Amino acid sequence: MLLSQTAEYALRAMAWLAAREEGTAMRATDLSEATDIPAHYLSKIMRRLVVSGLLTSRKGHGGGFCLSKPKDQIRYIDILSAVDSAPVESQCAFGWGVCDTRNPCPLHPTWSLVSDHFYQWANRCTLADITELDPVIQKLRTNTP
Repeated sequence: MLLSQTAEYALRAMAWLAAREEGTAMRATDLSEATDIPAHYLSKIMRRLVVSGLLTSRKGHGGGFCLSKPKDQIRYIDILSAVDSAPVESQCAFGWGVCDTRNPCPLHPTWSLVSDHFYQWANRCTLADITELDPVIQKLRTNTP
């Protein structure tokens, strides 16, 4: 399952913020540069994440964005929902609305496997999982080359 560009950027930005020391704010310009997300695009995403309650925003010296909750309380589904990219259970791959075993589309047997696993992953995993498991994020956290 492919994620939209917005969903990818939202997950990337949130992962980057989660890798920082808890409560440490990061300016949007620095986050844009660090994550290679265009600044204009990132600002729209960050606004949606703030409105959804996943981030806080502080203005002025020492300001920027930081997580509004502990990392283990921010699920991937929360991030994807904030940017309108959450997977929908039982969504038909053909676009026929909801399909199920009684009313399947031609792709239902195989698509439901992928869709169900993705939905479970997004509901189960949190930002704490990436910061603890991803060696790239761990490397970024310590700022080592």
